Amino acid sequence: MNYDGLTAQYWEAQKQRVEQLRAKIEARPMVGDGRSVPGDDSLVIGDGRRISMAVMFIDICDFSKRNLETIEEQGLMLKVLNLFFTEMIRICEEYGGNVEKNTGDGLMVYFSDGTSSTPENGTKKAVSCALTMLASTELLINPILRNSSIRPIEFRTSIDHGNVTVAKIGAPRRFTANTAIGTTANFACKMLKHVGKNEILIGENAKRELPQAWQDSWVREYDTPSGWNYTSSGLPYKTYKYTGRWCRLVT
Repeated sequence: MNYDGLTAQYWEAQKQRVEQLRAKIEARPMVGDGRSVPGDDSLVIGDGRRISMAVMFIDICDFSKRNLETIEEQGLMLKVLNLFFTEMIRICEEYGGNVEKNTGDGLMVYFSDGTSSTPENGTKKAVSCALTMLASTELLINPILRNSSIRPIEFRTSIDHGNVTVAKIGAPRRFTANTAIGTTANFACKMLKHVGKNEILIGENAKRELPQAWQDSWVREYDTPSGWNYTSSGLPYKTYKYTGRWCRLVT
């Protein structure tokens, strides 16, 4: 995977994938019966693993303001969300992310630091992933929505980096779920309230993990205090806007 830009080969494959997904979703019934809850057997209840990672949250803007009263409106939104989240999840996985939660109008994704298959650090993976998600939404998904007279999707992104314990909680044979325990995950979630439409906000720890050239060119300190402070020094924990965007395909 190229984390420094969009390759022409990747973008062409993505365009074809989005169109195939659109056609597949269009052919489905608007409402179906039944449910399927996926399981995760990699952890037992009460078990946890501490991992150095970036945690990313995305959230669709103004989702609660959309008209979702009638069965037709709800069925149409089901198709929109299916198109959007299916593609966003695929992009996250291609950039080495592990999608932990779908919150209905958002996602929580882990990007662990370098592995043999994805050697980049978690923050660079997350930022690169967010840039591709923004490009895909603007250039591939929203044109489909506009052609159907559907309001385009705008979303916001927050990212921070640190040591996080991923643990399984719940009760056997009733309900279990993986959860992220740690300041990094908490802060990445809280940051969302400061993020504007189609913006990327990163914490100070995440900023340090980015290539220096990216920091110099596309990272700008956010002027609103985060409300968080370092325990040891009492100094404020800063946040930054990442202003860069993919602007051309790379070979």
